[in-house]
Formats: sequence, structure tokens, C-alpha cells
Amino acid sequence: MVSSKPLHDTELVDCARANANQGIETAACQCGYGDDINTFAQELRQACEKMNLQVKELKELITDQDIMLKLGAGEIIAPETASEL
Repeated sequence: MVSSKPLHDTELVDCARANANQGIETAACQCGYGDDINTFAQELRQACEKMNLQVKELKELITDQDIMLKLGAGEIIAPETASEL
């Protein structure tokens, strides 16, 4: 879902990470920056610095866990319902 306003800080990093596989244009749009890729990149860099993340490229936000889940090599273990932990 495309954000109606530009995201910042943790929300921006989370959204960018979720859309990193689709490329910077899609990630910028999904994070509320439309086609303003320069501002998106600058804000993402600042958000990563605040979180002490050393990221130079958008693809670096993709974790090994994300890759394993995409390949089907990992499993998601979760309760059946919210009350069943």
C-alpha cells in the first residue's frame, strides 16, 4: 500500500526493506516519495544512520532471513491464534 505522506525514521526503513527487491523507484513510491528518488535516498540514509545501520545501497536492507523465506528454505513459526502463544 502506497503511503499518502513521506515516511521517516523506522517506518521508512521498514517500508524500504519490504520493497527493496522491486527496486529504488518502487520503494520510493511505496514510501510516499513518488518519483523523488533523491529525497527518498537522502531520508533513507539519515534514517539508517539514526538506527546505526551501515547501508550504502537499498539491497543491503534485505536480510538473510528475507532471502531464506523467499526461497522457501525457512519456516515461519507462529501461534494459530492471537490468544494461543
